[in-house]
Amino acid sequence: MAGEWQTVALGELCDFRAGTVFKPALQGKSSGQFPFVKVSDMNLPANAVRIQDANNWVSEDDLRELRAKPLPPGTVVFAKIGEALRQNRLRQVARETIVDNNMMGAVPRVDRIDPRYFYYALSQFDFSEIAQGTALPYLTVASLSALTLGVPSANEQRAIAHILGTLDDKIELNRRMSEALEAMARALFKSWFVDFDPVRAKMEGRDPGLPQPLADLFPDSFEDSELGEIPRAWVVETLGDHFDAVRGLGYKGSGLGDSGMPLHNLNSVYEGGGYKYEGIKYYAGDYAERHIVRPGDVIVANTEQGHERLLIGYAAIVPRLFGDRGIASHHIYRLRPKPGGLITSTFVCHLLNSPKMHDIVSGYANGTTVNMLPVDGVQKPQIVCPPGPLVMAFDSLASNAANRREEMVSESRTLAALRDALLPKLISGELRVRDAEKFIGVNA
Repeated sequence: MAGEWQTVALGELCDFRAGTVFKPALQGKSSGQFPFVKVSDMNLPANAVRIQDANNWVSEDDLRELRAKPLPPGTVVFAKIGEALRQNRLRQVARETIVDNNMMGAVPRVDRIDPRYFYYALSQFDFSEIAQGTALPYLTVASLSALTLGVPSANEQRAIAHILGTLDDKIELNRRMSEALEAMARALFKSWFVDFDPVRAKMEGRDPGLPQPLADLFPDSFEDSELGEIPRAWVVETLGDHFDAVRGLGYKGSGLGDSGMPLHNLNSVYEGGGYKYEGIKYYAGDYAERHIVRPGDVIVANTEQGHERLLIGYAAIVPRLFGDRGIASHHIYRLRPKPGGLITSTFVCHLLNSPKMHDIVSGYANGTTVNMLPVDGVQKPQIVCPPGPLVMAFDSLASNAANRREEMVSESRTLAALRDALLPKLISGELRVRDAEKFIGVNA
C-alpha cells in the first residue's frame, strides 16, 4: 500500500456484536422506536447502502424483555449464517437498530476509522470465503477479526467516503423521489376513480380543487349500477371489453444468459404492483410473436408460491429502458388495449393495483402449492369506465410521473456503475485522492 496507508486487522477497527433472537410476538409490530431488522429486510430497496426501516419495530419495554442493546448508527450489518451469508449483502444502519440472531453487526471505532469509509471497505470482502461449515456456512468473530484492511489517513478516508457517498446519496434521493411520484399517482387514481372525490365535492356544492377544464370532466351526481353507486354517465364493462390478455413464453432454462431478448418475468413485478427493474433476465431461445411485449404494455403476475396473494394479480408497465421489444415469461400475462378502446394501459395498471380490484382479480386464483391465475381473472371482472377525456387526463399526469421515474432509474444505474468502478480502486489505494485535506475542506 502506497504512502501513509496502514494494514490493520479488522478486530482493531470495530467491535463485532451478535444479533438478538426474534420472538413471534413481535411479528408485524409497527409501533416502537427501534427497527428490528431481519435478513429479509436486507433485500429491498435494491442497491441501498443505509437501512432505516423494517417490517417489525420494538419499544424500550421490548428491549428490556429481549435484553437487547441497539446497534448505534453507522454499524455495518450482515448475515452470519446460511444462504443469506453466501449472498454477501451488507447494509449500514441509519438509526439505533436491533438485528436478529442470524445477523451480526460490526460497530466501527470512530477514533480509528470513518464509519462510512468502513462500510465501503467492508463491501469489498466476500465473507463466504472465510465461512466455516459446508451445508450451513457460518461466520465467527475470530475469522472476521483476523481480516486485514488498508487504512489511509483520516482525511483521505473522509474524502473517499465523500466521493462514494455522494453517488449513493443521489441514488437514494432518486429512489425516494420515485416512490413519492408513484404514491402521488396512486393517490390521484384512488381519489378520482375509487372514492370519486371530485364528484362528491360537486354534488355537495364544494370546490373539487381542480382546474376548471378538468373539473368539468366530472359529473355532479351518481346513479345506480350492477356495481353499486357510480358517477352519472359512467358505464360498467369488463376488462376483456378493453384488453386482450396473452400468456407469456414457457422458456427453457438453457436459453437464459447475459444476452438475448429482455425477458420480463415473475420477478419483474413488485409485490403490490409496479415494475421491478432488477428482476430482468435475458433469453436467447425461440419464441413466437405472441410472446413479444413492448414499452407501455401491462404485465400481470399469474403465479405465486402459496396463497397470500402478495404478488399474483398485481401489474406493472413495461419500461422503455430495455428497448422496444422484449418477451414475457409464462408466469406473466401481457395485457394490450384493443383498437379504439378508451381505457389506457396506465389506467388499467393502476386499476389492477388498487386494493378492491386486486381482491377481485386475485380471487380467481386457484391451486394447491402454487397459486395460478386463469386468464378469466384479467378478462371477466367488471370495471367502472369513466369517459375517454377523463381517462386521458389521468393518463397524461400518471405517464409523465412514470417517465420521470424511469429517467431517475436510468440515472441511478449510471451512477451505480460509476460507483462500482471507483470503489475498488479507491479502497485499494490504486486511485488516490489528491490534496485530501483541501478536498474535505471544500466538500465536507
